[in-house]
Amino acid sequence: MSETSAVKYEREIPKVLQAMTDVHRAIGTHGFERLLHHLVQLRASQINRCAYCIKMHTQEARRDGETPERLDRLIVWEQVDDFSEREKAALAWTEALTVLDGKADLGALRARLRAHFTDQEIGVLTSIVAMINLWNRIQVSRH
Repeated sequence: MSETSAVKYEREIPKVLQAMTDVHRAIGTHGFERLLHHLVQLRASQINRCAYCIKMHTQEARRDGETPERLDRLIVWEQVDDFSEREKAALAWTEALTVLDGKADLGALRARLRAHFTDQEIGVLTSIVAMINLWNRIQVSRH
């Protein structure tokens, strides 16, 4: 192994990776809609430029019935009519928690979310965003 080789996390921190997988299982018990879950994961992965995660979440979304047209336009979700107001609120929240900006108006974003989501759903959504950002960073560190 060279000094510049990627770390083999599966070998070095298997308990951490297993705990992360367990978090996803816990998130899954809340019944959050799968297609929106995929859109959120894919959008964060696009922002974070995680090629591995983009490929995986695109395939999962297609498998679960997401349309190629919506997947093609996810990157410009704000400019198209393909996404519902509920989805747009979730995507705005995803972007705000992925690209941390001290000037972001999180209160306004929470108000937008509350028009479409319960507080429990917001908690699940926030957990999904947090976890995909964690996975993205692990995968990007392998590039």
